[in-house]
Amino acid sequence: MATETPAHPVHVDASTLRGRELRYYDFVMAAFVAILLLSNVIGAAKLATLWGFTFGAGILFFPLGYVIGDVLTEVYGYARARRCIWAGFGAMLFMALMSWVVVSLPPAAGWDGQGAYESVFGQVPRIVFASIFAFWAGELTNSFVLAKMKILTQGKHLWTRTIGSTIIGQGVDSLLFYPLAFFGIWSNEQVLTVMITNWALKVSWEIVLTPVTYLFVNAFKRGEGMDVYDEKTNFTPFKAGV
Repeated sequence: MATETPAHPVHVDASTLRGRELRYYDFVMAAFVAILLLSNVIGAAKLATLWGFTFGAGILFFPLGYVIGDVLTEVYGYARARRCIWAGFGAMLFMALMSWVVVSLPPAAGWDGQGAYESVFGQVPRIVFASIFAFWAGELTNSFVLAKMKILTQGKHLWTRTIGSTIIGQGVDSLLFYPLAFFGIWSNEQVLTVMITNWALKVSWEIVLTPVTYLFVNAFKRGEGMDVYDEKTNFTPFKAGV
């Protein structure tokens, strides 16, 4: 039976949510996984130029991913954000496996699209591994820092934890991805330069999108009628349950 939404979000501990009806969690989780996969399938391989500025098309998805990631932890708590991260991790593994299988299938006689297919969906295993592992570690770190900072700040100053968690979480992501993917292929200077540049760009995106994050977080808190704190949460990253 549906419960009436309080006029103002109620302070609740994340451990009390089991069995409680969550109106929008499934939709947020689906959006998180969809954007994650789209950023890797559509955006990862293409370089685009707009107004004289060349960029990877995946940057179009990063802002949405940041906002949704913040919403998950801030509104639903660390355990449910962790569940979404594991769902995304599994989806990326399955996507990588099936991309390899489909690209490896012998093309039919007379079909001349194999080269184009390989250029889009053919993936270097080392880069795939680096991307998936860095995503898992970086997102969990981001969620952990945001949840802990929420308790320390007593739920105030949302901007400090969204930006602070991104600084640390994306730092972990970049520190893992670029050396794992490109060490020995790029020069050490190139690895370091790209790592720092992309980290700074992602943090800048988080800062720019702070008003949007406030808008969505407040809307979802009102919609769910609760403000979740991870006061009794088990913060182990090695489980998907809530």
